[in-house]
Amino acid sequence: MPRFLDLQTSMNSSLFGAPNTPMSTDETNPDLFGGIGLETQNVPNPVVDLSGTIGVSGAAGTTFTIRIVRNSPTIAGTVIYTAVHSTTGNPVDLVSFSAQDLGAPAGLLTTYAAFVNTVTGSDITRVGPEVFYGIAAED
Repeated sequence: MPRFLDLQTSMNSSLFGAPNTPMSTDETNPDLFGGIGLETQNVPNPVVDLSGTIGVSGAAGTTFTIRIVRNSPTIAGTVIYTAVHSTTGNPVDLVSFSAQDLGAPAGLLTTYAAFVNTVTGSDITRVGPEVFYGIAAED
């Protein structure tokens, strides 16, 4: 039976209308919208479940990418999850995602960062909410 190790959350914005900032158009310097550190207690191969939601607004068909990176505060780290989405043109598109990291190395602390950027170079606004969380367990 799995043993619970840790749970952490990161809430950059809890409501619609914030942060209300343009999304990065630079794939090498995307916007950080969530970061957590999970105490994985040197367990070999912990099971890590990650989830989040981001609210965006943009013209229909505008494409953006969500990426989760392990053990790095920048996009240069180990990317463990990538998802590409398109906006619908509605005032807000809420995009929720789930990922697993089944290859995390043993360590006292494993960090995760969630990034977002536009793919098409078109304007997308981050309108909130923005939340990112993770749960670590020993299998």
